[in-house]
Amino acid sequence: MSNQRERDLVLAPNEYAYISDQTKGHIVAYVGPFKTSMANTDQPVYFDPRRKRFTNCQLELSIKTFTTVPEGWYVTLKNPAIDGGTPTQGTANNQPKLNVGRKINIPGPAFFALWPGQMERVIKGHRLRSNQYLLVRVYEEEQAKKNWKNAVVMPQKDGENDKKEDLILKDKTPNLPVGKVMLIKGIDVSFYMPPTGLEVVRDEKDNYVRDAVTLERLEYCILLDEDGNKRFITGPDVVFPKPTEKFYIKNGIRKFKAIELSEISGIYVKVIAPYKEDKKEYKVGDELFITGKEQMIYFPRAEHALIKYGEQDIYEAVAIPPGEGRYYLNRKTGLISLKKGPAMFLPDPRESVIVQRVLTKNQAGLWYPGNTEVSEFNNKLREVAEKEKEENYLVQSQVKDFFKKGMVEEIEEDEYTSAEIAGDEFIRNQTYTTARTITLDTKFEGAVTIDVWTGYAMLITSKTGSRKVIVGPQTYLLEYDENIAAIELSTGTPKNSDNLIKTVFLRVLHNKVSDVVEVETKDLCPIEIGLSYRVNFTGEPENWFNVENYVKFLTDHMGSRLRNAIKKMSVIDFYPNAIDVLRDTVLGKATKGEKREKTIFQENGMQIYDLEIFDISLLDEDIEELLYNSQQEEMKQKLQLATRQKDYKFTKETEEIYRKIAVEKSETNKQTVDLQLELIEKGLLLSLAKINTEIKTKQTELNAELSEQGVLAQISDGKRAVTKADQELALELSQKQLEQKLLLIKSEVEAIAKKAEAISPDFIAALQAFGDKALAEKMAESMAPLSIIGGKSIAEVFGNMLQGTVLEDVLKKK
Repeated sequence: MSNQRERDLVLAPNEYAYISDQTKGHIVAYVGPFKTSMANTDQPVYFDPRRKRFTNCQLELSIKTFTTVPEGWYVTLKNPAIDGGTPTQGTANNQPKLNVGRKINIPGPAFFALWPGQMERVIKGHRLRSNQYLLVRVYEEEQAKKNWKNAVVMPQKDGENDKKEDLILKDKTPNLPVGKVMLIKGIDVSFYMPPTGLEVVRDEKDNYVRDAVTLERLEYCILLDEDGNKRFITGPDVVFPKPTEKFYIKNGIRKFKAIELSEISGIYVKVIAPYKEDKKEYKVGDELFITGKEQMIYFPRAEHALIKYGEQDIYEAVAIPPGEGRYYLNRKTGLISLKKGPAMFLPDPRESVIVQRVLTKNQAGLWYPGNTEVSEFNNKLREVAEKEKEENYLVQSQVKDFFKKGMVEEIEEDEYTSAEIAGDEFIRNQTYTTARTITLDTKFEGAVTIDVWTGYAMLITSKTGSRKVIVGPQTYLLEYDENIAAIELSTGTPKNSDNLIKTVFLRVLHNKVSDVVEVETKDLCPIEIGLSYRVNFTGEPENWFNVENYVKFLTDHMGSRLRNAIKKMSVIDFYPNAIDVLRDTVLGKATKGEKREKTIFQENGMQIYDLEIFDISLLDEDIEELLYNSQQEEMKQKLQLATRQKDYKFTKETEEIYRKIAVEKSETNKQTVDLQLELIEKGLLLSLAKINTEIKTKQTELNAELSEQGVLAQISDGKRAVTKADQELALELSQKQLEQKLLLIKSEVEAIAKKAEAISPDFIAALQAFGDKALAEKMAESMAPLSIIGGKSIAEVFGNMLQGTVLEDVLKKK
């Protein structure tokens, strides 16, 4: 049963399916609502529009829904039936003959199934705003003419465009050759659906409706025709291209801002077509440099072509701050000049161009010592110079293009020329804060600038033979033909010429030259001296560079003077006074109240104004050991003496402190005793006061108690009399009660004795003892009041009563 259900084809009212008869090859279109059982030779298939062939599939995949075309939509149907019919609903439809390769447009509403082999595309009717348009192309001339009036067209109803006549609105059928493209503007038509024979051309983004360019003031666009001509249109306007025209697009943008010029900016253009303006004729090939002085707002025109060097559209004036400059090359004479700041420099590109001076590796290292940025920058400049086959300079645009190479700026396609704007304004490429601020970074762009620091100087030479000395602090701009003379200086200690360093900066203030000098005393003791000369350059600056290696010149001369002076002294005389001897030899002797003469070199104005001595070493180890031991012994004695002096001082100060401590302690004890005595006296007075108070209080209490005792005695006497009477009465009553009890007991005993005559003597004795004991207990209870009255115990009272009786022994046992 399940296999049978799988072979049943059930179609809903809006469904259809293709079934292929595998024995005949026919394909039948089953259209719902419909149900049928499929034979074993029936195969479900579907039509693949990309491969244009039928493909076997499962039954569920072969079921398709009707093509639905709503109101305001249309369908493009390929391979329509010759009779124009569609498959009949609720039955099986055999394949009819199709116009294969033909295409028709059917406006909605429509609802139908497709014949096997047909293809369709449902398209929404094209609604146009006033700044939109369509491109309509003729794909079949005969059908286009036949169905021209069947187009669905709704004109704009704005009252102004009703009178406009357009090709699409005329009753007369136009000439419609295959491939002809027509433009339907949104200002004329608000809704359009093409008839059979015409189709709406899609753009690159697969959109049917295209946007015209809406130009505001200070905006323009460019239309490029198929014949190569251009149209420049300025705003305000809505621009519709001709069918053969396309908008010129740059970086995804179709409209552009007019170029704002100022007195310090301009554009460089070439005339490519003759024209006349303001009674002045311009010929092809003329070059113009238009600045804001002539025209503040510039709109490009068809007769002008912009001349660009790299990416530079607008030539902006170069800001030259004070103390800086720019080299510029005269393109006609080849002369390179220097423009110094402060200035806003706008060279005419027809005559001048700003150039960048390229320093050699040696120049960069000498002029900017330790500055790796300068070296790297000039290395890159030399790479550009090699590529451009230049030696000493580069055009600044070449430098900028080189450093921008590889940087691609991505710009999204947008209808705006820049960021969104609310009014007519120019967006300038600057950094804005609360007020407009221009950031200048001219570190490597200007003329070669040398900063001469405080205490330094340099020698400038030119190719004309002139020379001058620049003394810092100062910033100097090199002319293009000027160079800085290099000097060589000895290094190492002692100074030698094996490893010379080159530099262009001469330290003229507070210079320091270190050296090691070997000397010998008159007793042939070799000594090595480490010292530093403090040097200034004085006099005329032109003389400072007369000596090429002033370091070697200084150390050789002063070493000779030191060796000569020390050779006249013994080691015993020199070593203890070495510093004084050296300073007198180098700086001259200091007289009382006067300064040292100092040493001046007339050759280059060098002056030694101070001397620093770091080390004095004896090269003879034996002599050095003797001097060392002698100094050690002397040092020990001095240390011992100093130690004893310190001990004495310490002991003296310690004992003095002890004395002060004792005095302070004695004073403290004295004050403590005085305070204690004072406290004792005050305590004694307090005690006496307390005793007097207590005596008075006690006396008062005693007097009160004495007066009270008289009253209490009277009361006590009355109480004793009453108590005595009560006791006597109680004694009398007790006596009578006792007598009665004794009589009762006696009678009971006698009765018991009679009864016990038949009992054994031992038992009798036991009973008698028990009775005596019980009697004694009863009597003791009765005699309690008597004992209280007489002041004796009950036992004594009872014993006195039973004395001489048989119960006397019982009482004693108890």
